[in-house]
Amino acid sequence: MHQLGVLGAELDIVTGLSGRSTKEWDLRVRPIPANTRTLELDDALRGPARYDCVISHSISDLLDTRAVDSAKLLVLHDTLEGWMRQQRAGGEAREMRATLNTYLASVGGHAIAISRTKAKSWGVTHTVVHDSADPEAYLPHVGDLACGMRLANHISAKRPLLAWDFHAAALDGLPVRIVGENPDMQGVRPADDWEHLKRMLAAHRFLVHTADPRYEDGYNMGVLEGMAAGLPVLTNAHPTTLVLHGVTGFVAATPADLRHFAQQLLQDEALAHRMGQQARAYVARNFAPERFKVDFGRAIQEARKKWQRRAGLRQPSA
Repeated sequence: MHQLGVLGAELDIVTGLSGRSTKEWDLRVRPIPANTRTLELDDALRGPARYDCVISHSISDLLDTRAVDSAKLLVLHDTLEGWMRQQRAGGEAREMRATLNTYLASVGGHAIAISRTKAKSWGVTHTVVHDSADPEAYLPHVGDLACGMRLANHISAKRPLLAWDFHAAALDGLPVRIVGENPDMQGVRPADDWEHLKRMLAAHRFLVHTADPRYEDGYNMGVLEGMAAGLPVLTNAHPTTLVLHGVTGFVAATPADLRHFAQQLLQDEALAHRMGQQARAYVARNFAPERFKVDFGRAIQEARKKWQRRAGLRQPSA
């Protein structure tokens, strides 16, 4: 949602929804975008504002805002298989795809995904709008702290998705700092705010990301921001990884390999810095905010077209 600030539009962000990990905007993660106000769902539903588009980041959001008479855009952040595993959802994946597709058609809604893997998994859209990260928004990387970082929330609930057994087997006993909302993990806490996170990224030696290809992409927003901040990335072998082995980080086939690469970067600050600069340049070329602005703007326009066509079908004939 923070990335939507690049659109330059007025934004109403609904807070206080049930079933969320936080009731309010979490300033520890990101500052509120410019031209934004936060409000409760009832205020949005009953208020005088007329919205050009309602942007939903989950199926729950989509259902909660069904009474809002405007275009609907659903952003798919998870694979269907990963979502069903986290939700412990019964039934078949194909049934969920069909149900969501039918609902989107009934409301004139449009869906996009943040990766090709997620678009293919849900089968309701081919449109991909990748997340973005701006290297200029981060501090120059120093990397003088011989310690790695992992950015992850709610790890215990996502262990299979995050290939956590691989992570643990590889890095047990090595200096790797986990940053995120994980109240059941001793000594683990989120950053105080975004400025604190940027200082940590600037100081640490490398970033770690592992994921199970059955459930999750080989990268996430944390990987993008780590690369944008100039950190090399260590990851398990994954068909959708962004890491160029030996250039922007290391790709490991086994936990032993990952451990070896981590030790190499812990011992060689200059190597980590060179790789991190390549990672920073990669993100600047491929995940620029300007591209996100154009692609997301097109998605909103497509959502409006579908909604207007559906609204036309609902009009009584003369």
